[in-house]
Amino acid sequence: MATDHGRVRASYDVVAEEYLARIGGELAGKVVDRALLGAVVEEADGGVVADLGCGPGHVAGWLAGRGAEVVGVDLSPRMVELARREHPSPEFRTGDLLALPAADGEFAAAVALYSVIHLEPEDLAPAFAEMHRVLRPGGVLLVSFHLGEEVRRMEEWWGHRVDVDFHFLRSEDVAERLAGAGFAVEARLEREGLAQEAPTRRGYLLARRPL
Repeated sequence: MATDHGRVRASYDVVAEEYLARIGGELAGKVVDRALLGAVVEEADGGVVADLGCGPGHVAGWLAGRGAEVVGVDLSPRMVELARREHPSPEFRTGDLLALPAADGEFAAAVALYSVIHLEPEDLAPAFAEMHRVLRPGGVLLVSFHLGEEVRRMEEWWGHRVDVDFHFLRSEDVAERLAGAGFAVEARLEREGLAQEAPTRRGYLLARRPL
């Protein structure tokens, strides 16, 4: 497990309440994201959907509101605590993307929205291998990330002292890591940041674990 995960965990624990207040309602203004998440619900076809890096649970709550059975996983115990408080329907677990607290083939679909951006480059492949493991054959995975090649370190976030890196990623590199983990990439999308978001281009990949 990467040594920096402790920094990520501690940073998100510190900003959890502020994150919920600022980000918890973000899907109301994100038409494209809602459309992609709706496609994931349809693909799951009644099976369990995993929200990997669920934060305060707002995406898991949205998915559950569309009839999906949902399990959220986050590295930050404080985020999981808030998610359970705010969204009683999904199940939430504390866990790491490199060692997901889930059984082989437990999920029919999964989303990982801006969670892989905190992984070191060498951790992307094992993280996607874990996602492949917990998805059933035919299951889909939606991954989103900031587009680019830079690494931004934040030491202050909304008035809180933190120590966390944001890795911008190229779609080609993410697709290559997904393919190496056994996924077939079926769709790619890029968009500009919205007015209420950080001013970065966003990338989305929809991949499938083959039958």
